[in-house]
Amino acid sequence: MKKYVYYFGGGKTDGKSGMKEILGGKGAGLAEMTRIGLPVPAGFTITTEACNYYMEHGKQYPPELARQVTEKVRWLEKLTGKKIGDANDPLLVSVRSGAARSMPGMMETILNLGLNLRSVEGLARRTSERFAYDAYRRFVQMYSSVVLGLPKEELEDRLHAMKNRLKVKDDPSVPGDAWKGLVAEYKEVFRKKFPEDPQQQLWGAIGAVFGSWVADKAVTYRRVEHITGLLGTAVNVVQMVFGNLGENSGTGVCFTRDPSTGEKMFYGDFLINAQGEDVVAGIRTPMHLSEMQKRMPKVYKQLERVRSLLEKHYRDMQDLEFTVEDGTLYMLQTRTGKRSPAATFQMAVDMANEGLISREEAVGRIKSEDIERLFYPVLDPNVAAGELSSRKIAQGINAVPGTAVGRAVFFAHDAEKQAALGEKVILVRRETSPEDVGGMFAAQGILTATGGKTSHAAVVARGWGKCCIVGCEELDISAEKKEIRVGGRVIGEGDWLTLDGGDGTVYLGELPVTMPKPAKSYATLMKWVDGIRRMRVRTNADTPQDARKGREFGAEGIGLCRTEHMFFKDFEHPEQSSERQFAIQEMIVANHREARVKALDRLLPFQRRDFAGIFEAMDGLPVTIRLIDPPLHEFVPHDTERQRELAKKVGLTPEAVAQRVAQLAEANPMLGHRGCRLCITYPEILEMQVRAIIEAALDCRKRGIKVLPEIMIPLVLDKKELQILEQSTRRVANEIIKRAKVKLEYLVGTMIELPRAALLAGEIAEVANFFSFGTNDLTQTVMGLSRDDAGRFLPDYVDENKAGIFGADPFQSLDQKGVGMLIEWAIKNGRKVKPRLKIGICGEHGGDSESVKFCHRAGMDYVSASPFRVPISRLAAAQAVLEGKRLP
Repeated sequence: MKKYVYYFGGGKTDGKSGMKEILGGKGAGLAEMTRIGLPVPAGFTITTEACNYYMEHGKQYPPELARQVTEKVRWLEKLTGKKIGDANDPLLVSVRSGAARSMPGMMETILNLGLNLRSVEGLARRTSERFAYDAYRRFVQMYSSVVLGLPKEELEDRLHAMKNRLKVKDDPSVPGDAWKGLVAEYKEVFRKKFPEDPQQQLWGAIGAVFGSWVADKAVTYRRVEHITGLLGTAVNVVQMVFGNLGENSGTGVCFTRDPSTGEKMFYGDFLINAQGEDVVAGIRTPMHLSEMQKRMPKVYKQLERVRSLLEKHYRDMQDLEFTVEDGTLYMLQTRTGKRSPAATFQMAVDMANEGLISREEAVGRIKSEDIERLFYPVLDPNVAAGELSSRKIAQGINAVPGTAVGRAVFFAHDAEKQAALGEKVILVRRETSPEDVGGMFAAQGILTATGGKTSHAAVVARGWGKCCIVGCEELDISAEKKEIRVGGRVIGEGDWLTLDGGDGTVYLGELPVTMPKPAKSYATLMKWVDGIRRMRVRTNADTPQDARKGREFGAEGIGLCRTEHMFFKDFEHPEQSSERQFAIQEMIVANHREARVKALDRLLPFQRRDFAGIFEAMDGLPVTIRLIDPPLHEFVPHDTERQRELAKKVGLTPEAVAQRVAQLAEANPMLGHRGCRLCITYPEILEMQVRAIIEAALDCRKRGIKVLPEIMIPLVLDKKELQILEQSTRRVANEIIKRAKVKLEYLVGTMIELPRAALLAGEIAEVANFFSFGTNDLTQTVMGLSRDDAGRFLPDYVDENKAGIFGADPFQSLDQKGVGMLIEWAIKNGRKVKPRLKIGICGEHGGDSESVKFCHRAGMDYVSASPFRVPISRLAAAQAVLEGKRLP
């Protein structure tokens, strides 16, 4: 019989940390903390496999589940000496979710389950009327919205109305008879639907937690976080311990190190006389742990020991939840804590230096998103202090560092809509809830009036590296009116705000931002990365500026320089851009070779200067330059007015120019007259570009700059095609080199981006010095997908709740099964002919971690990525080595 329920409590458990896939993170943590002797309230976990069964069988439970749950309820009652629903001293439980991957606040929780009209009186006699009816109110409110699906807004409205009548702000200030009256109101509203039977309550809660796995907010979070392949959520049924029993009780969330900076310090929030939901929801602004040290020194000392034990046990920073019930500490959760990008690097380096983990483990813990988010913008330090002072409107808690600039919006759905239109927005809420997750992701930053550094807004934003300020209590935020009132000012929807997550300051208006300088820990860890990886990493760069930036990020050469980008714009001398555009357009509309050559001669100096700048930036490193690739129609004007202007410049009639533009039109330009096909038809284009490359290289050589040019011919599909163009390239290049009487080595290779080229790679390798896989077009041609058009339906192919055909967008992460098979075939057959054939990749996949790891396994020499993704590729190349070592 399949086991669906695991227990923990009384110092014993049948679960452990390695069972996270079926017990979920929370269940595995509770079991492991029990196993190592920490104070954990007793309970049991219903596995993710039961959730999977429930989803796949029309919300029916596995046949064995009822008996197993009943057995564990009886075991829990025996262990605690209490019974659920008892009229004298009832056992109350929480029913919580917990998937194998952390999804903070995205699924449901129900507290104080087991209360009804009889048991609440017993609880009141044992504690107090105020406590018992506060607990009952929380349970009724949670159960009604989570299980019965009733609108929680009405309950919230009644709660706020009661507090307004009493003129109180916080829950502990509400007297017992007021809570009792509020529960009566709730029960009156939902009298016919609310179950009194604790067993019915329990099974309703279990089903609701299972069902929350497919709630919109949970599905959205998994999509945003790229979480796939999980069975579902586990359900944890745990004996309630109460942090709201008085001034000797409380609840908190803490981290074993600072999740924002990585500093080795105890970090967290604590609330006296409160339940856990009060901290996470951000309804009350909590106090720092240092205050707990003053008020409860013995408990704090015990918590410090737990902190040290758990970090050493798990060998990573832990996110802890705890409750203090009348002076007794209980641990409710431990999990690997989310952290800011800067903290990720700091912790990894510190833990390696402390001997807690190895350097290899430190490298393995970094994710590509951590590097990407490390370079998020910060407030420009050149902004005058006086301007900052005049624009400052509020000060909050700096939950997540960085700077965010955007227009204020007050609802998550508005943030999503505006962001989809290209607007930058700041999501402003009194407090966020899991339903806001879509808008939180779409926004540049998040601002809340309440909450602390462990509130929902802070935890979710930190996981995404998104600037967040919480606990900004001086802000009077009205979502209904879509306005903020602060210091006599009224800020409405659409007004610009700037958030400085470094110190928690909110500014009115749009302030300038700049890119930060990475911390020392980043440089240290990347040095470890470079000592591990085998594969080299180059950058895609079309300008000297891009080349310099790529090298700054650690690029070891250029894997793709797209020469046609130089036809459009002069990045060093923008005022000369029009001359370039005119030269290429004149060449295209010319009706004979001599006229085309004349136009290309005018373009030559511009190309030569660009190549020289790139060679200078890459002094001593290889530079792969791709000859012209796009079809000619992309370079000519298509509107009548600009065609007339061009006609006047070149001395043709407007009709002649229009006719030439019409001749260039193609039904399917991606597979049309482009790439090497242009050089077959117009060899003078190749001659000009090769001349510019070689002359620039020779000029640099004379100035003491080491140059390693690699000339790449794109879109080849046949050996003879490449042979013709390779011979033309060498004829032009060798003549120039011979005249200069200077030795210059260069390579001629090709871009493998068509299935036929990959299949015939052995033949093509007889001519080519190197292969570079252009995986953008190779993906299009292998899969029969247009990158420009597939966006309409690819989300359905990726979404596991719809078709779920692909694990990821194949234009973002390489299709290893199909496209990858063809790449491996080409590498194998190319190296049969030339064992030392240089092979790399220059498509956008060169900056995707999983694609880079595939390239390592396939035996490539290098990958090439855009400048800002070079560090990601370096990291992935190192992790590929480490993962290979773990293979059997």
